[in-house]
Amino acid sequence: GVWVAGMAYFQKLRAQFNLVIIASRNHWTRMQTDVNAAPEQALHDARTDRTPLQCDVLIIGGGPAGSTAATLLARRGWSVRLLEKERHPRFHIGESLLPMNLRIFERLGVREQIEAIGIRKPGADFPADNERGYNVFSFATSLRPCGNHAYQVRREHFDELLFRNAAAAGAATEENVLVTQVSCDHTGVVASVRHGDGSTDEVRARYVIDASGRDTLLGRQWRLKRPHALHRSAAMFAHFTGVERRPGEHAGNISIYRYDAGWIWVIPLQHGITSIGAVCDPGYLKRRHGSQQDFLWQTLRSIPQLAARLTTASMATEVQATGNYSYCCERLAGPRWLLVGDAYAFLDPVFSSGVYIAMYSAERAAEIVDTSLRAPARERRLQRAYQRDLERGLAVFTWFILRFNTPAIRYLFANPRNMLRMQEAVVSILAGDVFEGGAVMRRVAGFKLLYLVTSAFMWREVRRYRRRLRDSRALTAADLA
Repeated sequence: GVWVAGMAYFQKLRAQFNLVIIASRNHWTRMQTDVNAAPEQALHDARTDRTPLQCDVLIIGGGPAGSTAATLLARRGWSVRLLEKERHPRFHIGESLLPMNLRIFERLGVREQIEAIGIRKPGADFPADNERGYNVFSFATSLRPCGNHAYQVRREHFDELLFRNAAAAGAATEENVLVTQVSCDHTGVVASVRHGDGSTDEVRARYVIDASGRDTLLGRQWRLKRPHALHRSAAMFAHFTGVERRPGEHAGNISIYRYDAGWIWVIPLQHGITSIGAVCDPGYLKRRHGSQQDFLWQTLRSIPQLAARLTTASMATEVQATGNYSYCCERLAGPRWLLVGDAYAFLDPVFSSGVYIAMYSAERAAEIVDTSLRAPARERRLQRAYQRDLERGLAVFTWFILRFNTPAIRYLFANPRNMLRMQEAVVSILAGDVFEGGAVMRRVAGFKLLYLVTSAFMWREVRRYRRRLRDSRALTAADLA
């Protein structure tokens, strides 16, 4: 009797166990998306889970990166929700674009619209000891064809154009909505949001892209964000009228000037507006006396060549300042999440790389999300390749940024020589051609060797530069203590 009762109990346990296995398999089947399944069907299947989803992809931030990713994913049929914390149009710095942006504009279908709101930018000019006082690095002379111009744009117009383009592609766009927290697990993503009227809500999705820019929402929440170990910088900037522009075909150039504490950008915009900003070590801002306006004017007028262009200039906006803005996150991807653009890293803007990196990374992110939602098993491999490629491109810009004010780079930019086509490779870098490798990177390697040789010949100047840099960092540390 005991044996019979035991067998019956065992059979009952086995039946219950089988039911659990069957239920688990059914649940797993519902959560998986066939490689060839349509996005709409994938969303329907996912909603059979206990947690209803409001969208396939949640994108945080309605700047260039977020709007680019939203447009491309919506065109592929995914349900996309794009949340922007402010209301367009809103002011943003970073008005100078690169020729490599043009291909992305074509794919987004906005190139003609960008041209209508921008100033044509044929190149960049840097100080030189010649008759006109500067050398022009024309994009038309790049090693690999990547466009012979770019544009200078007012970011409030540019960002709004891309945001509206995402809505036209089918993304659900919302403004004045702040994402405050995000959590991810194997069932999806849940984001807590606060609306402009103070009400709160939750957004549920299958994937999240953090395009929150320098807010670095996920980087801060998950403690991934780290300041750049070798490059601490700050900036003060404003818009001006009455600034003299370069003559003739170079009127749309970005001009770069150097001074002891850093460097200065001069970016011509439409309707007679010019964006001017001074990038410096953070301690330089701490040492100012008087108003920010007076301090910026003092800094700009300390450079005679620039002061000559400002004789009839007046400030059209209030001065804004930001500090300690070079950083990188330790990771840029994980299960069901990706970082793009400034949400991952922000570099010194001397080469105007910010918007291009944002849009390039957004295109890559859109490809990864599209594939991962169809074939989840491929997600990790695609994310690793994304991180490798992005880090490689950022490393190229970083090498030049860290050495921009060194005696050797000053000399080589002031006295360019196209030996072994190395100058053409440098122009390619200025145009944004940093992700494809090949001939450009081989010649950049040669330029790095030339830099070392030049530094060796200029060892006295290098020693003085390093001493000034060391003293400046010591003052900065004391000022920030």
